[in-house]
Amino acid sequence: METIDVEKNPPAIASGLDSSDHDNFDTKSLDVDALKLAEMGYTQDMKRNYGVWSVLGVGFSLTNSWYAISAALVTGISSGGPLLIIYGIILIALISICVGVSLSELASAFPNAGGQYFWTNELAPRKYANFASYLTGWFAWAGSIFTSASVALATGAALVGCYQLGHPDFTVKPWHVFVAYQMANVFCFFFNTYGSILPFIGHATLYCSLVSFLVILITIPAAAPTHQHARFVFATFINNTGWSSNGVAFIVGLVNTNWAFACLDCATHLAEEVHQPERMVPIAIMGTVAVGFVTSWFYGISMFFSIVGDFNDLVGSSTGVPILQLFKNAVSSTAGAVILEALIIATGLGCLVASHTWQNRLCWSFARDKGIPGHQWLSRVTPGLNVPLSAHIVSCLLVAAVGCLYLGSYTALNSVIAACIVLLYVSYSIPVICLLIKGRNNIKHGPFWLGQIGLLCNIVLLLWTVFTLVMYSFPYSMPVKPSTMNYVPAVYGIVCLIICADWLIRGRRSYRGQGSRKAEIDKIIRHENAVR
Repeated sequence: METIDVEKNPPAIASGLDSSDHDNFDTKSLDVDALKLAEMGYTQDMKRNYGVWSVLGVGFSLTNSWYAISAALVTGISSGGPLLIIYGIILIALISICVGVSLSELASAFPNAGGQYFWTNELAPRKYANFASYLTGWFAWAGSIFTSASVALATGAALVGCYQLGHPDFTVKPWHVFVAYQMANVFCFFFNTYGSILPFIGHATLYCSLVSFLVILITIPAAAPTHQHARFVFATFINNTGWSSNGVAFIVGLVNTNWAFACLDCATHLAEEVHQPERMVPIAIMGTVAVGFVTSWFYGISMFFSIVGDFNDLVGSSTGVPILQLFKNAVSSTAGAVILEALIIATGLGCLVASHTWQNRLCWSFARDKGIPGHQWLSRVTPGLNVPLSAHIVSCLLVAAVGCLYLGSYTALNSVIAACIVLLYVSYSIPVICLLIKGRNNIKHGPFWLGQIGLLCNIVLLLWTVFTLVMYSFPYSMPVKPSTMNYVPAVYGIVCLIICADWLIRGRRSYRGQGSRKAEIDKIIRHENAVR
């Protein structure tokens, strides 16, 4: 890695630390990436251990589109059936390309672990920059918490479903899934307590996911004694939601296929742990979309062709996991079905590890700018471990608390998924709006920049965000009962209440925005000149 001699090339350097630490800031030997980071107002606290494949591994392990399709069958299978999954994947993949392009352009121009909240602070009009950035950071972090909760819930349901399949007299109850949810969350917690192994885990989970995908893709169609006809797979719409309109049923069901392409910003929050992030992060984001589409679409087709017997057997399975019942019917073996489901569970656990990595990096980077209460501790990287351990602990505790939603609602999985999707879309849209207001050609472009195509992608992202904010708040089934209603509007309300309260009590005075960073940069320059 090239090293810059700052004696000959004096940079604008600042630190994410308090001003009392400036005198101890070493500016004598910075590589190119650390120098760019310093010019943004941050020190290189994390080691750059990741390569493009490990970043892609973390990004895809989190998005894991084919795994999401397996888990989403719990509700999606009643909101459109095969037609929803097959064509919904195509629709969401096209939208996700636009989302990916929008994120990649900004990540290439502003490679920073803060991601969307940092971009907002750089792009928004100065008068509104701090509050807009603060909102974005909170929406992004909240979205990551609900993402981890959705993965843990799907994994917990699969674990309980496997037990039920082997014990037919066992009746699955919400508290069983809740306990399994907490077990998955605690188990995956430990993988993010030592930073040096995370790139290896990124590689391992990527390969685990792809191998599991191939094994299931080949085994199920080969073992199934009969297969469905093409008309069933490509032209059958099933509406068991209670909605009289098939169009509404299809739209509310889209939340399940949309989940398969959520969390595309994951790689952006590893920008300070990979070399040349302005190039590597866009590759990881767009690669995640490409691999996600190929795996999820062919997986969906394969599974629907391999349905054996009555479709309603999957919907009403006593396991509560339609894909597990599909496996059982196809291979005619409980043990075989559990083994195949174990591959999905292993993939889900890898997905949850990646989600923990993502959420704690979001928390840590946002805390550096004093965006969260307790930022004094949450912004620290634990020496020797190379991880923000405090941010990791707090984030996982919040995930554990969100799991309580499942005890009160049978449709909690859909509500948690909707919150994860929409909160993240909102966090993507705010910096894009700021970019369009500032002018796309009024910023320094990164290596990844698509001009008018990028503008089109920005518009699609904004329109889709508004659409999902409204439509994913609809009830998933009719008539509405307390146990089946969509609680996601209440989730939005609680998140907004927390944000506003913290801003008024603490954030508006202490949040470290663009102005503070620029002032610290100037102070360091003056200090360096005085030393010389």
